[in-house]
Amino acid sequence: SGATRVTYLRLRPLPVSGLNEVMSVSAFMFAAVTRPSTVGAIAPSSRHLADAMARAAAGAPRLIELGAGTGAITAALCRQHEQIPTLAVEMNDALAQHLRQRFPRVEVRTAAAHLVLRDVRCAGPTALVSSLPFRSLRPPLRARTSRAIERFLLAAPQRRLVQYTYLPRPPFTLRLGAALRWRCVETVWRNAPPAWVWELSVALA
Repeated sequence: SGATRVTYLRLRPLPVSGLNEVMSVSAFMFAAVTRPSTVGAIAPSSRHLADAMARAAAGAPRLIELGAGTGAITAALCRQHEQIPTLAVEMNDALAQHLRQRFPRVEVRTAAAHLVLRDVRCAGPTALVSSLPFRSLRPPLRARTSRAIERFLLAAPQRRLVQYTYLPRPPFTLRLGAALRWRCVETVWRNAPPAWVWELSVALA
């Protein structure tokens, strides 16, 4: 007879990790199109870079992530420092909402980093873990943000900033004296493009 045979394909659902990756890339692309000056990369951070950033934050009893974006580094912080209180800061509304859905145990604040650092109440050692794109930020925002970070670090000697760059030079110029020092702690070649992980802290005497 002339009957037509119809073949049905059974599609397997994406695992949770794969779904998160798809959602993260979509959120990243939306932010890159709508607010390009606040996105300094061509893609979300690789797992290799995220893991390197989380390693550099080891030992801190409190974590504050600046410019959390799609959550690539947030995920690494949660994997490596599951019991450490973490605050994620993201000024893009859509990305912040994505972070709240993906990481229900992480506190997320939708605000500029310098405003959060001005108002946050935490004493003693803290690691700031930053993905802020200092080279592409508008100069006034870059200056406000870098000064806020320096003031936060100078308020307690045990505090430090962990920040990556795509060039082998410090992320930003220090403005508040010579007490702080940059130190390159790791180079991540398995990232596109390669990245350098830096630590900023009070210089040892």
